[in-house]
Amino acid sequence: MTQTIAPRVRSLVLLLLAAVGLFLSGAAPASAHAALTGSDPQQGAVVDKAPAQVSLTFSEPVSLSDGSLRVLDPKGKRADTGAASNVSGTTYAVKLHSGLPDGTYTVTYQVVSADSHPVSGAYTFSIGAPSSTSVTVSDQTAGGGVVGWLYGFGRYVSYAGFTVLAGGAAFVLACWPRGSGVRAVQRLVVSGWVALTAATLGLLLLRGSYTSSGKFGDVFDLDLLGQVLQTKTGAALVSRLLLLAAAALFIAVLFGAYDKREEEEKRDLTFGLAVGGGVVAAGIAATWAMAEHASTGLQAGIAMPVDVVHLLAVAAWLGGLCALLVSLYWAPAEAALDAGAVRRFSQIAFGSVAALVATGLYQSWRQVGSWTALTGTRYGQLLLVKVGLVVLLVGIAWISRRWTAQLTDTVTASGGKQRERTKERVTARAASGDGKQAASGSKRTDAADPKRAAQLARQRAAMDTARQKRVRDADPIRHGLRRSVLAEAGVAVVLLTVTTLLTSTEPGRTVEEAEAATSASSSSSSDAGAVTLDMTFDTGGTDGKGVVRLDIDPARVGGNEMHVYVQRPNGRAFDIPEVKVAFTLESKDIGPLPVVPDHITTGHWSANGVQIPMAGEWNIAVTVRTSDIDQTTVSKNAQIG
Repeated sequence: MTQTIAPRVRSLVLLLLAAVGLFLSGAAPASAHAALTGSDPQQGAVVDKAPAQVSLTFSEPVSLSDGSLRVLDPKGKRADTGAASNVSGTTYAVKLHSGLPDGTYTVTYQVVSADSHPVSGAYTFSIGAPSSTSVTVSDQTAGGGVVGWLYGFGRYVSYAGFTVLAGGAAFVLACWPRGSGVRAVQRLVVSGWVALTAATLGLLLLRGSYTSSGKFGDVFDLDLLGQVLQTKTGAALVSRLLLLAAAALFIAVLFGAYDKREEEEKRDLTFGLAVGGGVVAAGIAATWAMAEHASTGLQAGIAMPVDVVHLLAVAAWLGGLCALLVSLYWAPAEAALDAGAVRRFSQIAFGSVAALVATGLYQSWRQVGSWTALTGTRYGQLLLVKVGLVVLLVGIAWISRRWTAQLTDTVTASGGKQRERTKERVTARAASGDGKQAASGSKRTDAADPKRAAQLARQRAAMDTARQKRVRDADPIRHGLRRSVLAEAGVAVVLLTVTTLLTSTEPGRTVEEAEAATSASSSSSSDAGAVTLDMTFDTGGTDGKGVVRLDIDPARVGGNEMHVYVQRPNGRAFDIPEVKVAFTLESKDIGPLPVVPDHITTGHWSANGVQIPMAGEWNIAVTVRTSDIDQTTVSKNAQIG
């Protein structure tokens, strides 16, 4: 039975990993966690004379490098003087050359947010009057492309490796000390260490290109690597590598000196290993907490230790689950997993779930902040998926607990008798075999072949082991426990994928704060005589989500200048096949008055001489088409005249 089950398990694991890979490869590039909330000059603004500098304001502090902020003239040449600087708080500026000619200028930015994720975007403003421009902004977002995919996959592997490493070791120490001598468990924990170490090295090499050019050729650029080592993320990755060296020593002791000790001696060593391993595991978990979401934003001093507890609880539960699965399927018959170990893991898993619920609630409040952000942002939607998966996982774990209880009862009632019967059968079989062999040996004592005898002994040992496994696997209770644990592991793989995506998605609270700041900026523009409207759209197709911004200046009866900007949810400008605008004054039954703007540059359309015949509250409808079949119309009311 084991020979038929093991290939199925391996096939299912490979299928789950393939699904995870497709999920990650189809996911959008990492969303920026710092949003552009304001600029001077504003997007689409037309200024009378050239400003001395261009300033950008973000929702949180960002890190700058050479070329982070650039201003390009209509011919695509640099109009700025060089490096950008921090003006105040979260506002950054770059100075412009004097005597700039009239025309449309393009501002591009590529910075790194405080929680380590890259953010990029572009917009235009004009001096004197708008003009055509030869500047074409790349459609690839920061953190995208091959390097972005590899970086995202490396993040997933690092989380998975830590979970298996810490959770597998904890399972051996706390639940099943005999497992330190089981090769399958040893391979599992060592594989976790290798995966985490390799992923950390890969992330360190990819980091420079990931936050700057996005080119694969820059992965081995030593100058970029030197810059990475001076950042918070680089320091966290190097610290993780140093802690992994200590983890290697821990593994060597766990599967070396610890395994060779007698049961009494193991109890004395367990406490010391548990303390040392716990410190190392907490340190590795802290390398994420100190460099990502928890390290910035609201209550960072509380959020970082909470995040460490959350990661350790995940590792204890899901990593221990992997070790339990491996033990149930691949542990040799003489070291079969006992019911006591399963029961102890069940208790640890329950405590881990309680810790996850407590820390998860705090993290959700901190990162989401409102019901609208929970349902209306990608972060909130992913969080709801994660909660659903945790509930499903807890339900399957409850089924496993039932099987565990039955397994305990079965072992208690019949374990002793079954062991006695097994011993009697083995003894009788051995005696019978020895008698036959002795009779045969007496006829050909001088002709005995030691190699043949050793081969026969190995064959008999293999047959006895296979027979014991068949007896063990025939137990319906153990078989039921295996299936429920396998289902848990499958859900856990998907859960870990969603968790990884959450760590690279802009928190809902940040999204709402950025939208509020943008709305405030739009309101101030309206007060100044122009109307600026932001409308979110979703055509339902691939790459169908975004924001369309409409600027009408001076928003009065007669001729007006209109600019339309289309952006991705992260603020990056991008082109779509068609944009149309219609004005309707419902109170006077006027309209719709159609306007088809001209395409100026990436994500920018414009129309001059837009005639508004009468003052009033006009309904302005914008139709966006993102493909041949995906189209939607969004609208808002605005007072004109």
